[in-house]
Amino acid sequence: MDLVLETERLNLRQFELQDAEFIISLLNSPGWLKYIGDRNVKTTEEAELYLLNGPMNSFKVNGFGLAMVELKDSNVPIGMCGLIRRDYLQLPDIGFALLSEYMGMSYGFEIAKATLDYALHELKLPGILAITLPDNVQSIKLIERIGMSFVKNIIVPDDNEELMLFST
Repeated sequence: MDLVLETERLNLRQFELQDAEFIISLLNSPGWLKYIGDRNVKTTEEAELYLLNGPMNSFKVNGFGLAMVELKDSNVPIGMCGLIRRDYLQLPDIGFALLSEYMGMSYGFEIAKATLDYALHELKLPGILAITLPDNVQSIKLIERIGMSFVKNIIVPDDNEELMLFST
C-alpha cells in the first residue's frame, strides 16, 4: 500500500486494481453522477481501466493523482481525494468525492485540507486550483473552508460546461 498521507482519522493511499468494486460504487453514486458526471464505469474491467488510465497513471506521470480515502481505524474506503492535471488549467486542481453516507462528518474537510497542505508544502507546487459546478453548494463551501478563493467562471473546452474556478 502506497500511503500518500494520513490525518487524525483518515488515510490517503494510492489506488490498486483491487479497488475496482469500490470505484464502481463511488462513480455511480448519486452525488458523483450529478456533480461530476457519468464516467460509464459499470463493470470490474471498466473500473480497472479507469484506475489504470486515470489515478494510477497520474501518479506515474505527475507524481500525484486521485487517491483512495479510507477510515484509518478500519481501512473502510469512503471516497477519493487528490490532485488532477488538466490540459485547460495552468495548475493542478484538487478533487474530492465521498460516498454519501460519509458526508457531514468533516471527513471531506479533513482530507481536502491535508491534501492541499501536502501539495503546497511537500510537493512544493506553486498553487492549486479547484473547479466545481455553480450549483454544487457543498463543494463550494468545502473549497472555501480549506482557504481557496473564487477567481472566475470558466467554460470547459470541448464541453461548453460552465464551472467556477477557485485558487489558493
